[in-house]
Amino acid sequence: MSRIAYVNGRYVPHQSARVHVEDRGYQFSDGVYEVCEVSGGYILDRTRHLDRLDRSLSELAIGWPVERAALGRIMIEVAARNRVSDGLVYLQVTRGVARRDHPFPSADTRPALVVTARSTDRAAFAAKAEEGVGVITVPDTRWDRVDIKTIGLLPNVLARQQARDAGAAEAWLVDEDGIVLEGAATNAWIVTGEGELVTRPAVSGILRGITRATAIDTAAALGLTMVERGFTVGEAKAAREAFMTSATSQVMPVVRIDGAPVANGYPGEITRQLRGAFFAHAEKIAVRGSLALEKP
Repeated sequence: MSRIAYVNGRYVPHQSARVHVEDRGYQFSDGVYEVCEVSGGYILDRTRHLDRLDRSLSELAIGWPVERAALGRIMIEVAARNRVSDGLVYLQVTRGVARRDHPFPSADTRPALVVTARSTDRAAFAAKAEEGVGVITVPDTRWDRVDIKTIGLLPNVLARQQARDAGAAEAWLVDEDGIVLEGAATNAWIVTGEGELVTRPAVSGILRGITRATAIDTAAALGLTMVERGFTVGEAKAAREAFMTSATSQVMPVVRIDGAPVANGYPGEITRQLRGAFFAHAEKIAVRGSLALEKP
């Protein structure tokens, strides 16, 4: 079955989906995006993702390309048309198409919207979580407004490639004081020797991760102790457990940092507990017509 994309009001074959050469996303990275997980036939945490999209659009003075409720329906439709039971829904909004010039175009320029969806291998992610993954630490070279989920991701791309070249799954970005901020595409966590979950506050210097927020809810429901504060690379390497959160991996155990094992080098019990309970505490929006919901 060929994939389907939504592009500016039309559902089109993915292979022929196009945007204009003077779309400001292409010219200036003048746009924002969201990625929602689809799990078991449900889009997870859609409300929180759309809330964050609203904030990102507001911070960049970009209007909604369609009404919020309509965008929610488009997300479901794209996932359903692509028969995604487990995977991702990606949406991107740019300031629109206009003659290339740095200042904003005229107020009647319509924001551009693209929505795509694809399946992922749930079993492969589960197997990876059973073993855990490695991360490397690199200096943070991004701009200050990383709280906006902008499509300008070149520093993140370079960090992720550096991680891949080192045989790791992620790069944790570190500030000039040696404090871990977040991953190139994830939020970073540790578990202290006392069993306390630690992650940096989502005030400045990191993105307000949606999976991070649901993981906090899950930890509270499980009665786990959690604190939002910075932690150093050294503290992470000496931690009882470490993990990362994102829409693409939920709660993923980190068992190596810069090549050195975290604790015994295996996923920890608290991380496993949090991962196992995550789905139950996430908001779930049914993808009508998906493979999961068509099963008897």
